[in-house]
Amino acid sequence: MLTTTAGAAAAALAVRGASPAAAQAAPTLAGLSGHDPVPLRWVDGGTPAELTGGTTWGVPWPRGAFAPDQQFSLTTDAGAQVPVQSWPIGWWPDGSVKWTAHAVSTAGPRAETYRLSAGTAAQPSAPVTVTSEGGKTTVDTGVITVVFPRSGEHVITSIARGETVIAKDGRLVASRQDKPEEPGRSESFTGRVSSVKVEQDGPVRAVVKVEGKHRRGRREWLPFTVRFYLYAGSDAVRVVHSFVFDGNENKDFINGLGVEFTVPMRGEPHDRHIRFAGEGDGVLAEAVRGITGLRRDPGQAVRQAQYEGRATPDPATWDQRVTTRLHWIPAWGDYRLSQLNAHGFEIHKRTGDGHSWVRVDGGRRASGLAYVGGPTGGLAFGMRNFWQLHPTELEITGAAGDEATATVWMWSPRAGAMDLRFYHDGLGQDTYPEQLDALEITYEDYEPGFGTPYGVARTTELTFWALEATPEAERYAGLAAANATPPLLASPPQHNHAAGVFGSWAPVDRSVPAKAALEDNVDLMHKYHREQVDQRSWYGFWDYGDIMHTYDGDRHVWRYDVGGYAWDNSELSTDLWLWYHYLRTGDAKAFRFAEAMTRHTSEVDMYHIGKWRGLGTRHGIMHWADSAKQVRISNAGYKRFYYFLTADERIGDVLHDLVDSDRSFLVLDPIRKLRDGAFEPDPKALGVGQTTDWGALAMAWLAEWERGGDPIARTKLVNGATTIAALPNGWVQADVTYNLADGRFAPMTEKTVSIGSLSSVFGLIEVMTELLGLIDDEAVKAKWVEFCRLYNATKEEQQEVTGASWGNLNLRQAYSRATAYAATQLNDETLARRAWQELRTGHAGYPENHSFASTRVEGSAVLNPVDEADLSTNASAQYGLAVFQCLALVGDHI
Repeated sequence: MLTTTAGAAAAALAVRGASPAAAQAAPTLAGLSGHDPVPLRWVDGGTPAELTGGTTWGVPWPRGAFAPDQQFSLTTDAGAQVPVQSWPIGWWPDGSVKWTAHAVSTAGPRAETYRLSAGTAAQPSAPVTVTSEGGKTTVDTGVITVVFPRSGEHVITSIARGETVIAKDGRLVASRQDKPEEPGRSESFTGRVSSVKVEQDGPVRAVVKVEGKHRRGRREWLPFTVRFYLYAGSDAVRVVHSFVFDGNENKDFINGLGVEFTVPMRGEPHDRHIRFAGEGDGVLAEAVRGITGLRRDPGQAVRQAQYEGRATPDPATWDQRVTTRLHWIPAWGDYRLSQLNAHGFEIHKRTGDGHSWVRVDGGRRASGLAYVGGPTGGLAFGMRNFWQLHPTELEITGAAGDEATATVWMWSPRAGAMDLRFYHDGLGQDTYPEQLDALEITYEDYEPGFGTPYGVARTTELTFWALEATPEAERYAGLAAANATPPLLASPPQHNHAAGVFGSWAPVDRSVPAKAALEDNVDLMHKYHREQVDQRSWYGFWDYGDIMHTYDGDRHVWRYDVGGYAWDNSELSTDLWLWYHYLRTGDAKAFRFAEAMTRHTSEVDMYHIGKWRGLGTRHGIMHWADSAKQVRISNAGYKRFYYFLTADERIGDVLHDLVDSDRSFLVLDPIRKLRDGAFEPDPKALGVGQTTDWGALAMAWLAEWERGGDPIARTKLVNGATTIAALPNGWVQADVTYNLADGRFAPMTEKTVSIGSLSSVFGLIEVMTELLGLIDDEAVKAKWVEFCRLYNATKEEQQEVTGASWGNLNLRQAYSRATAYAATQLNDETLARRAWQELRTGHAGYPENHSFASTRVEGSAVLNPVDEADLSTNASAQYGLAVFQCLALVGDHI
């Protein structure tokens, strides 16, 4: 029997921000236990100087602790009340709340640590308000007022502080050329708004979602979804910008992609200020018309005021040898900071169009924030991961005139065109036999027409501050730091584990030497892969967030140019490993590493539109190059952590879109290169595998079910699990067929066996662990435990239960966690000892005596000094997951 369906209580909609999709019949909740206050800290430690307007985070709760309409209060450890907005984002099957999201503003008290408790929330002194009328939506934070038109070419009409318009005519811009290496014919496009939706309306946080496409004449392309986040008492607008590439990669070469505002300029040119953030706390401070360093000195007070960004004294008080000659001083109205690679940026300026650019300065890695304005107000504008997502640029033009243009270029026009074409001509692989033969040498699964980027996406985070005056250098550095790494609150590993979320894991445990040795191994392994990102410069617009698959020790490089050995693309659940590492440690570097990967794999490695919508692409030299398009790569389980830990709406969209990814089996035959006869898909009998395929689909359905979304998700999840368990051999039954309508697998009577080593290493073990904790079905449990017990069992044991040996299976170390799960469920000490033996033996992984230490390679053997270790990403991901789960499940038997 299933426990009560996990709909959101109708009362949850009374909580600000609750999703209407969660409105279902409210279950009766009795005997809720409540929960002690939960300590919170900033992920990156300390107390941040600035926030990007505010911050939003998620907290899990044990089953039965709270009803969905529970209110929460937030206090600093000193006892100060902090205004907080709370809403449920996940539910247990009994209707109690599983996850809550919380938002605070930069206007609230800021401390190093906080306490979240059940109770009445403090209200902001000036709540954010949202009104929609007359073809526009207006958000008032109490400090700034932002107007969103409901259609047209502007995503924002104006941002004002009181009566002063700081910025206006916010717009999305893009340009393309029809040839890659030379300009050819170039066209400019402007984003055209088709939809505006208010997703939250306060009191602490408001969210406005804007959708549309870029347009020029009759052509509309590059669909976008842009969310704007505004917080009570804040002068910031946080922006999450997502776009999908829907062009022809052989004809559409993007040579510019940005967001720009018009900034009214007030005051004399010498009272107009330009700021750029460099690396660390570095700031370039200049004026449009400089009055320092002149042949004649206007006076120390004048010079100091301009340098510090304050209004200069009345020119009548200056040395008149300067005052009478101000018109001879050039006004530098155009500036740009270009970060065209991860290792260097350049700043240039000019007096205006038609005149030479003069080099100002340069540096290594800019923080990604600029400012234009003066003592009566101005706009700070920036982009997160600015140097990591190169080629980027911050540009200011026209600052010497009445209006300046401030642009964040997510793809700099100075970088040349974006070339998304496939990297080779097919090499004669015209037939399936030729493609399969080539797979044997390069590990690349090539097929003509399959290496298309049509439908891949990218998400970029930006922040705009409408400031009342030019910020002092210290505050500007704080804004730059917040823009580069937005501060985030988090609950500790101990609480998250006690809440019972995300299956089998436990906080770091060094209580005995054997456990400490394993903890040392996984720390060294994580550190090595994390630091390879910088050593190997795995950065760039389409690449940042991913890591490489396999190493080439002869060349001392990762196999970036060898077929399927290049970019990892989530192969063997790298994402899961990184997220569980963070959950166990609470380490900031672990969080940021996993966060970057999730942003990448959720956008670049999967298709968001088109016939392959909902599918991901297997690992390869280009993220979309391989012809294996599979749900195992677009796996919702890899993204779900980030959604619940941050309540990120963009990831929520992606999770929801994956609910019907099983429809892709109607249009793409996964075994087309091996099939005899024509592909004739039957919606009632699709060739969906009950392991790798179903495990990925099940993660999407689980996420949708616990979020209170489309009820078909729960239906298919439960139907799939119960009908698989009813098969004679369950998850190893051969030749199964799947019904698209309800998620059931067709019944069979004869025992057959079909099993591969990849069957459970793409999230199936993890989703089943969670699912069995949510449903009360002994048949499903028994069949899954049988599978877990038998994978690493003897051939005789497999033969006895399933009628056949399972063959010479690979990845036995990875499946030690399956053995550990069976040991726990069966209370079998012999299995527990077997699990540890399987882990230590290290089949297809790292044996007990494996060295996780790295060696420095320098000099002429390499381009740059690097560290090498005997580690591969596949083995590391599965070793990490096996260690984590064996420690959590059978740690007492180590």
